[in-house]
Amino acid sequence: MAVKVVTDSTSYLPLYLREEFDISVVSLSVSFGPETYREGEIDNSIFYKKMEESSSLPLSSQPSPQVFFEVFEKLVKEGHEVLGVFISSDMSGTYSTVQMAKKMIKDCYSGAVIEIIDSRSNCMELGFAALAAARVAKEGKTIEQAVLEAQRVMARSRFLFVPKTLDYLKKGGRMGGAAALLGSILQIRPILTVIEGKTAVMAKVRTMDKAVQTMLEQLYKDIKLKGLGDIIVHHINSEPEGRRLAGVIEEKLSIKVPVFTIGPVIGLHVGPGSIGVVYYTKEELS
Repeated sequence: MAVKVVTDSTSYLPLYLREEFDISVVSLSVSFGPETYREGEIDNSIFYKKMEESSSLPLSSQPSPQVFFEVFEKLVKEGHEVLGVFISSDMSGTYSTVQMAKKMIKDCYSGAVIEIIDSRSNCMELGFAALAAARVAKEGKTIEQAVLEAQRVMARSRFLFVPKTLDYLKKGGRMGGAAALLGSILQIRPILTVIEGKTAVMAKVRTMDKAVQTMLEQLYKDIKLKGLGDIIVHHINSEPEGRRLAGVIEEKLSIKVPVFTIGPVIGLHVGPGSIGVVYYTKEELS
């Protein structure tokens, strides 16, 4: 019997990491009217092109309890304990749906061991927590130890990102119309982060270059004070910009920085051209 980790597609863990650490991923979906795609079924560049041409934002949706039940059941039948790490409950109904699936499993398999963690974030801030748990599981440690390791990384992680435009935040209701209009006129760029499970504004500056500089200053400050555990750069259909940002960080820190794309479910709310960093430190962030 082993501990197996399950997460959702908004973690945006690349395939090589999912395979190396045997992480199961359940996909959320996006839809343009009657057209529905699970994340991974539609190429990101095609999705974002369709989105830019659409008069309204596509909609995202979570999997049904039955989908999670089937994933959990397979692992339980194989004799494994299951640790699920999922997108913030303040960002999606996925977490509550997972809890329903867990109850369904417990009703059918009384001896099943399933632990569920609300990551309080998404993208690779969620991914790092799931990955931390999976590394511990691969070492043959207990589910309790895997939970503690995921929570340890969560307490040390930060997600900073800069949208190219405020239009998608406005369309998705993440920013009021007046604020978005004023921001566009004044070229105000918010540096966004995730606090207590919700998207929040860390700072506001006047240009994209200044926003990236401010984001990097926070990164370097955190690393200087707390050390660096791991780091990646995210981008939304903007790989050249993402690689440029990674190159700046690599030159400063003398390390390799992977670049991971963000898929449709999260990308539709922030918009193409956005870039950011996700990292966690050796000591807990204040």
